[in-house]
Parts: sequence; structure tokens; C-alpha cells
Amino acid sequence: MSINNGTITQFKHVSYLWDAEKAASMAGDEVALLIYRSNLLGADLRLTNYGGGNTSCKVTATDPLSGAETEVMWVKGSGGDLGTLKKSGLAALYVEKLHQLKNNYKGKHMEDEMVELQNYCIYDLQSKAPSIDTTLHAFLPFKHIDHLHPDAAIAIAAAKDGKRITQELFNGTIGWVEWQRPGFDLGLKLAQCLAENPGIRGIMLGSHGLFTWGDTAYESYINTLEVIERCAAFIAENEGVKRPVFGGQKSAPLPAADRSQQAATLAPVLRGFCSSYTKMIGHFTDDKRVLEFTNSNDLERLAPLGTSCPDHFLRTKISPLVLEIAADTDLSNTKEIKEKLAPQFEAYRKMYADYYETCRHANSPAMRDPNPVVILWPGVGMFTFAKDKQTARVAAEFYINAINVMRGAEAISSYTSLPRQEAFDIEYWLLEEAKLQRMPKPKPLSGRIALVTGSAGGIGKAIAQKFANEGAVVVICDNDANRLEVANAAFEKQYGKDGFTAHLIDVTAKDSVVAIFQHAALTFGGVDIVVNCAGLSISKPLDEHTEADWDLLYDVLVKGQFLVTQAGVNIMRKQGVGGDVLNIVSKNALVSGPNNAAYGSAKSAQLHLSRLNAAELGADRIRVNVVNPDAVISDSKIWEGAWAQGRAKAYGVKVEDLPAFYASRTLLNEIILPEDIANACFAFVGGLLNKATGNVLNVDGGVAMAFVR
Repeated sequence: MSINNGTITQFKHVSYLWDAEKAASMAGDEVALLIYRSNLLGADLRLTNYGGGNTSCKVTATDPLSGAETEVMWVKGSGGDLGTLKKSGLAALYVEKLHQLKNNYKGKHMEDEMVELQNYCIYDLQSKAPSIDTTLHAFLPFKHIDHLHPDAAIAIAAAKDGKRITQELFNGTIGWVEWQRPGFDLGLKLAQCLAENPGIRGIMLGSHGLFTWGDTAYESYINTLEVIERCAAFIAENEGVKRPVFGGQKSAPLPAADRSQQAATLAPVLRGFCSSYTKMIGHFTDDKRVLEFTNSNDLERLAPLGTSCPDHFLRTKISPLVLEIAADTDLSNTKEIKEKLAPQFEAYRKMYADYYETCRHANSPAMRDPNPVVILWPGVGMFTFAKDKQTARVAAEFYINAINVMRGAEAISSYTSLPRQEAFDIEYWLLEEAKLQRMPKPKPLSGRIALVTGSAGGIGKAIAQKFANEGAVVVICDNDANRLEVANAAFEKQYGKDGFTAHLIDVTAKDSVVAIFQHAALTFGGVDIVVNCAGLSISKPLDEHTEADWDLLYDVLVKGQFLVTQAGVNIMRKQGVGGDVLNIVSKNALVSGPNNAAYGSAKSAQLHLSRLNAAELGADRIRVNVVNPDAVISDSKIWEGAWAQGRAKAYGVKVEDLPAFYASRTLLNEIILPEDIANACFAFVGGLLNKATGNVLNVDGGVAMAFVR
């Protein structure tokens, strides 16, 4: 509910979040109020999507050159997100100079040049680079302007007779501008629409979005909410009236548990197909809106049409791939499943290549990856694949926006998408290409998924952090719930929720191992790097060793390595793009130390199992390599309590003197840290050793007895 000029407005379809007391604390600071308004708008995904839309305000400021007062526009700059917008994300430009650009404009062929000319209009040289939408705000005279992509408004904008509906729904108080690619000319069209329709409260952009405004930040905010609320209410009133939503349900989705199981099983196969050009990270959702669409009678008609709003289209591609495979298909035979899917992916790639060749211009950038971004599986859900987890997740959010748009447009009329040529001209826009070229180069492990056992601390945590720093998404897992919780908090703070996932594991239990790889497949699409780092140590003389000691060491170290490797290789084979298995063993696999029969022999078994696996898995392009640490005491759970005491006793030194003792017996006289082992692991997977397998890399400061001979 809001109170606007004494009128109470009830909101049902959008969230009214304005805090009058908080806004009052910003009185007189229009830029602060702009940021506040923007954050509120971005917090409600019904109003706009991640990274979509832009907002502005115009203020009077002092010209630093002349000292005279001048009008300055603060507007969301290129990139960024309204929900998290800060002042650093705004561009500040002279309004008068932006209007002077009209004198240079000679037609649409100059639009890209006009973007460059905006740089001559910048007021605050420290502000963000201005976006393509800058002049759309500048050419409208209002102090505060919101340009958003709400699903409800786009549903009307993308309806076959959206212009008529807009006119009737708002009694002529919302103008209409036909679809046109964003740019200088569209800014002129907005100004023309306002001139021809004085007194309107906003403008609907065909197939695109909504412009609304006000003289104050609050007036703009409330006007935006009221317009979107009216659009949403109108759609809700009409849904299911003329015909069932999406033509009604064609088939029922699988139960939730079965959907997760099927998705986890198929995700690595899909990831393999989508990674034919470059490694992709996946995302899966079985959101009820996705299931309603994918299991509807209208899916076959609507899915190929693609999206309408440019923001949706740029993130979801021309159209999704709809899998022609029953939801309850037996997926146990990977070869048969790949044979069923291969023609479907080839057909999609051919469709995309034909689209490119038909629509390309003489100066168009080269064709990009022709694989789908969005994959719909009726009865199960939606997969999205992209360069990183955040991009894949956001693509899913945008396609759900597109589903909402199609649903709304079909409720009030019929849905229309962008013409293929218009879509191409946005996807392969030279300005978009330039933006892509300016992006940072991928890190060495970008697009890779790493699972590291025993990674709640010590060596395992250091390896997971190293891989995440180098661009991988990581699955951290451990059998210590408390320690894993602490690690989870640290990783979330450092890498965000899209950079990792955490999961308990018991490497000695097959069900637990299988479960974590299913989790990795559902979360990221599969796995590329498996690091067997889970371990423990028991140091006792032979006559003091118990059968339980022996069984525990062999279960965790040998059986655990076997089970984790087996499950990881199963995923890698489904993907068909190779992979890495790294086994953290020990110098004790090669050195006959005192009081170490069970631990040392288990480590030797790990080492030889690594050689055996390397020999067997080479044909799958799966590399298996070993890193042999020694005496990594820092943050190591192994060195807590009995093990440290046992080793100190075996060597006749005090526990507190162990680090110095171990360093003194090495050739380099160095204490070995978890980071040293992490660097060795990265050396194997970072790209320079892609043709190396079956190797042992000692990171022990130089222990001659452990030299591999």
C-alpha cells in the first residue's frame, strides 16, 4: 500500500518497499534518492531482471570550468544491476551537451558513432561509462525516469495487438513506440511520442519494456509501480478465461525426487554436448513456471519463437532446445542416450548456423558458439549452460521471465517475438561485440568444475581455494560438519554463492559418494577435476596397531580414493571431454618410516592405484596424477592429537619441534605449507601439462629417500 497525494494505492502484483523515514534522511540529495529508488526497483524481480533496465535523475550542478549552474543527468551506466547499484555505477553527463548531439546526427547509420560522442558530454570524469540508453533518458524532460523490463508490461508490449491494449487499458495516458533497437534514434522517438501525447505518464516500447517518470524520486517510483500493477492485474483478470494457460497441460511432470534424479543423470551428457566449443557450467531448475510451460500443449508452438525483450534474448539465445526424450527414459545406457541426443544438438547447431548465414552483414563478427544456452526437458525442467555459474543461473532467470511474458501475452492476445533479423542485429551488434572483446580474458580454470574431498581445512581447503582463484567452480566436501560449516562461510564471503557449493561426504560409503556427484551434476552440470584429499593418519608400532586401525586407514585412504575416482570418472565419461584425477598421497608411499605400517602401506596402495587408473583411463582423455606432500602441519586435522604425538615419539623430539625437525631433514630446509601442495595441483590442471598422466610430483622440501626412481 502507498499514499500518493492523499490517494491510497493497494498493490497486489508488485512490492511497495518505500520507507518514508529513510527517504527523508536523503532529502535534498537527488542522486542518493535515485540510488535508493533503483535498489528498491531492482529488489523486486517482477519489476525488472538482473542487470536489466536503467534509471536516472537530473539535477542542477556547478560547471567546474565556467562556475555557472548547469543541468546534469545521473543515469545507470553500462553494465551493473539496479538492485545493487551504487554511485560508482552511475554516469554523470551534461544534459545540454547531450541535446547538442542532435546537430551531429544524420541518421540511423550513425547510431554507433553517437555512443562514442556521448563521452564528450561527461560531467563527472570518475563516473561510469554511459550506456546505449543514455539519450533515451536525456531527451525526456522529466527529473526522474525509470526504464524497466517488467514481465507484465513486456507481455502487453509483445502481444500481437499490444498497442491497442495499451491505449485502452490506460485510456491514452501511456504512449506507444514501435519496436526499435536501443540507441540515439529511439531516444528521438521517445521525445516525439511525448510531444504528440502531452500529459502521458509513461511510454510502452513494443516488444521491449516500459518508460515511466515523475518530478521527484517518489513520484517516479509510485508511477512505475502503479503502471506495472495495472498491467499485471489486467493479465491476471484474463488468464484462463478464453482458453487454459498455455493451452492446458499436455502431460504431467515427474515427481520432484524423480526429476532431480533424472536431471542429475542427464546433466553431464548435456554439458558434454554444450561444451563442444568451450567448457560450460550448468544450472538446473524445475521451477513450477518452467514445468507448466514445458508440459503444456503450446510448448511446441511457442518455444521456437524465442524471446522479445533484448535483455532476455542476449542471455538466452535465439530459442531453446526442447529435448525429444521422455521424462521417464531409462538413462543407464549413456551410449544410447548420446545417440538419441546427438541428432537433436546437430539440428540445433545447423539452425543457428542458418540463422547466422541468413541474417549476417558484411561486417558482422564471426559466428559464435552455436550450442544452445537453454535446454527444456518436458516433465523434468530446464538446464542452462554458460561460461560461469552466475551467467548460467541468470540465463535461467531470464528465460523464466520470457515464459512469464509468453503466458501473459497469450492470456490477453497472442505472443509475438522479435523478427529473426532484428534479433540478429542485437546479438551481433558491433557495440555488443566490442563489449565482449573488452571483457577480461578467461582464467586458466574458467569453465571447469572441481570436487575436492577433505576440503574443509588444511591441504584440501587450500587446493579448493587455489582452483577457485584460478576460475573454477568448486565442490568442497568433508565428513566434519562443523568444520565444513566454517569453510562454507569463508568460501561464500570470498567467492559468492555461485562460485562453490558445500556438501557432507563419507568417502567410505558408496551412497554418500554417489550423492555428492549427483549434487555436483545438479549444481554445476558435472565435474572436470577430482581431487582425492580426504585422509587421516595413525602412527603406532606394529604390535600396537589394531585391526580397527588398519581397516579405518584402508577404508578412508584406499577404498575412499577408489569410490570417489570411480564416481567421478563415471561423470567424466558421460561428458566425453576428458578430465583430471589428482591424488594427494604422501612421501610415506615411498619411504619406510618408523611406526607407520598401516598408514605407509595404505599410501603405497593409493600411489599404485593411481598408476593403474592412469593406464586405464588414458583412452578417455582422463589424466591421473599424484602429488606427494610431507609434513604439512599448518591447519591440518591429521596433525591434531595422537598422530603428532606418535611421530614426535618415533623421532625422539617434542611435538612443538616437529615443524622445524621436518624442515631440517629436507634438502631445501623448508617448511611445507598447504599452499605449496595447492600450487602443485594447479601445475597439473592449469593447462601446461595437459599431456601428462601417471606422474608423481614430490612437494616435500626434498627428501632423497622419496625420490621416484
